[in-house]
Amino acid sequence: MTDKIDFKKSLDSYQAPRGQFRIVDVPDMQYLMIDGHGDPNTAPAYTEALSALYPVAYKLKFISKRELERDYVVPPLEGLWWAEDMDAFTAARDKSRWDWTMMLMVPDWLDRDSFQSAVEQAGAKNKPARLDGVRLETLSEGRCVQTLHYGSFDDEGPVLKRMHDEFIPENGLRVDGKHHEVYFSDFRKVTPDKLRTILRQPVSFTATT
Repeated sequence: MTDKIDFKKSLDSYQAPRGQFRIVDVPDMQYLMIDGHGDPNTAPAYTEALSALYPVAYKLKFISKRELERDYVVPPLEGLWWAEDMDAFTAARDKSRWDWTMMLMVPDWLDRDSFQSAVEQAGAKNKPARLDGVRLETLSEGRCVQTLHYGSFDDEGPVLKRMHDEFIPENGLRVDGKHHEVYFSDFRKVTPDKLRTILRQPVSFTATT
């Protein structure tokens, strides 16, 4: 049995400076994904989504350890967020208008057969209500701008505004994809001022004439 892998430490895409923006090329990665809409603090769909994601993620971890002798720490929760009007993120922060995809990264040595087996095992007893909504999908983001945000989720707005309106255009880039967050802290166990979250925005080069 090899040492347990902690992707938070080994993947460059999980590294970000606090208080600075970093341009990083993110490789294609596969995720467990589930979609929803609305305020994550109040929408039942959000709680149901996490209750479906985590059982599959842990079944995959056990399959990897038992059948492939490759153990790892289940990666941090991640989320894609968007709205018809992106000011809902950077200015109004109207969470009721948000759409989201919650995600847990899956190591590339686990395939779709492993995923199907994990889903079946997760549903064998006390099947999660939204288990059928969990899928395995590859996310291709490529070039991104990201930073490490310390503090409450509600304090992200000014940081995102600087990222979108200043850093990205000043570096000859434009927003090209969904806002992405990586949660290094468990919001159930940490006070809001101690939350650590990577804020990531896929970008592309601005066309020149």
